[in-house]
Amino acid sequence: MRIEELSQKNGAISENAKNKFEELQSILNLNFSNKNLLYNAFTHSSFVNEHRRKNFEDNERLEFLGDAVLELTVSKFLFLLFPKMTEGELTKLRAAIVCEPSLVNFANELNFGHYVLLGKGEELTGGRERPALLADCFEAFIGALYLDQGLETVVGFLEKVVFPKVELGTFSQVVDFKSQLQEMVQQTNTGVLSYEIVKENGPAHNRTFVSKVILNGNELGEGHGKSKKEAEQKAAQTAMRALKEQFPKE
Repeated sequence: MRIEELSQKNGAISENAKNKFEELQSILNLNFSNKNLLYNAFTHSSFVNEHRRKNFEDNERLEFLGDAVLELTVSKFLFLLFPKMTEGELTKLRAAIVCEPSLVNFANELNFGHYVLLGKGEELTGGRERPALLADCFEAFIGALYLDQGLETVVGFLEKVVFPKVELGTFSQVVDFKSQLQEMVQQTNTGVLSYEIVKENGPAHNRTFVSKVILNGNELGEGHGKSKKEAEQKAAQTAMRALKEQFPKE
């Protein structure tokens, strides 16, 4: 079966729904060649069950494909971004990025729940906010985008939505950046590291901390977190990027 023939069934959605998907493409700065793939990515099984005569197709197959595409693209990104990470560390970090809670956050930031085609029953029970539904929709969208425009466009999309969060340390809680930074400093023989909590904000039940990592008396990086440990880990990640710029061949 050719890609052009995929998901032709979903072209029968309402004009109002089609207009919403035109809006979404405009927001994302994307233009699907096969609009049916886009519609299919947002078609929930409850919608299919309530419109059996129109023979719609749900997004489960695209979800399967999108899951694999996400794993590949995120794996390559992490492999290149963190050359000192072990296989186990890379696997742990990738798992944190592609797990359901993370995918739900990505979907919510893009307001994907607003565009999902739902059955009336699912709509009435809060389906648009259901975590599993949103995570599946995000994966299905990745699968549809891959089929329609290829891996390069998918990577371009992830460079706007997912990768910056990794670089900013959103998933730093699953990686020991302090140990990696210590190893880099030892290998480059650049001096002695120390950490300092320079600021605490907020009430006792919701504190935020700011940590700085110091190398030979000079600030190398700063990090913010809900705990001192998290702030130090993010500071270490920032410092690693600074060291990589100073010693690109290390």
